[in-house]
Order: sequence, then structure tokens, then C-alpha cells
Amino acid sequence: MARRVLHDQFFKKAKDEGYLARSAYKLQEIAQRNRLIPRGGRILDLGCAPGAWLQIASEIAGPSGIIVGIDLKEIRDRIGPNVRAIVADAYEIAPQTLLDMAGGLFDAVLSDMAPDTTGAGDTDHHRSVRLCRRVLEILPPLLRRGGGLAMKVFEGGTYPALLKDTEGLFESARGFKPKASRDISREIYIVATGYRGARPTRPTATITPHTTSPRTPADAPS
Repeated sequence: MARRVLHDQFFKKAKDEGYLARSAYKLQEIAQRNRLIPRGGRILDLGCAPGAWLQIASEIAGPSGIIVGIDLKEIRDRIGPNVRAIVADAYEIAPQTLLDMAGGLFDAVLSDMAPDTTGAGDTDHHRSVRLCRRVLEILPPLLRRGGGLAMKVFEGGTYPALLKDTEGLFESARGFKPKASRDISREIYIVATGYRGARPTRPTATITPHTTSPRTPADAPS
């Protein structure tokens, strides 16, 4: 019952405060605790639907910031003049396209992407890890040195290796579970700061595209 109350708290709060999903409070807490989004910064949001993270990033970066979002689903809500969202695939879009939209290297890369879940914990975990490894792969041409990262992963057996590889790219990297995440959820966020500009050393698996799903909308039951 307590877990349901927690869910309802953020569900209602998102409705009352005009956010497109309860996940807004996840990024809000992550960004505040880690100073992840600088004022006037360029921010890339991978898997940005339905737009709640775009809202938070826009608020924190301010009118002089630039927020670029991509997702397989269209963002139909108007979020702000500093937000540029397009329908695109994280596996296929050219990095230069994103740089052109932002006007330069990004200060932070965000990913709330998740695989289409099967209900099989190990399968969902490995799929989410592959998504995260894709995020690490595309950082070199996009993220400035010293920049930050926040990406969602489902906890499981290969999570420690993913965290270790992320630590190899940044000055600091740790797992963090925001208060707005449900207690029963296996999701955790890897939050990293101080990007060194190196490529991941661990080989990555071939990833099947079109596996991302949008964030849970504020009026959804989960």
C-alpha cells in the first residue's frame, strides 16, 4: 500500500504542476544533486517522449540554453522556444545532425530510454544494458570534455561492468535511484560527471534498433 501511495504522490504532482510525466521529478532530483545541467547549457535527451525531461532540462538550462530531444515518437506538446525535438532513431541519426541542432558540443547527455519489456528480468536487463552501451558509444563526437551523463538501466548481473566502463570515461560515476522511482522498479540511473573524452574499452554487442519505448505518461497507471 505504501508503494502505491508513493506512486500516487508523484502521479498527482505531475498533473498539478503541468509536467507531462511523473518522470520529470526523477531528472529534477538527479540534476539538482549533481549539477548536471548548467545554466545556458546544451543538453541532449535521448528517448525524449513524452517530453517531461525536456521540460525539466529547459527550466534548469534557462532561455539561453538549448535542449535537443530525439525519439521514435513525435513530441506534440509545445514545451519551450529553447527545445528542439525531432523524430529520429538513436541508432541511425548522424551525430553532426544533433550538433547542428545544438550549435556545438553538448554539456550533458540524458537517456531515459528503456527496451520493450518482456517480463523476463534477465532479458530486460540485458536489453537495457545494450541501450546504455549505445549511449556510451555515441558520446565521443557529442559530449564536451567535462560534460555529464545520466542514463537509465535495469539492474542485473552485468550492471557492475556497465558502471565500471562508465567510470572509465568520466571522473565520477555512480548509481542513483530517485525518490520518484517506484520501490518495486528495477530501474536505476548511472549519473556521471567530468567526461574525459575517451571511448569505452569493453566491446559492445550488436544492438537491434527500434527497441526503445517512451516514458510513462503522467496519466498512465504505472
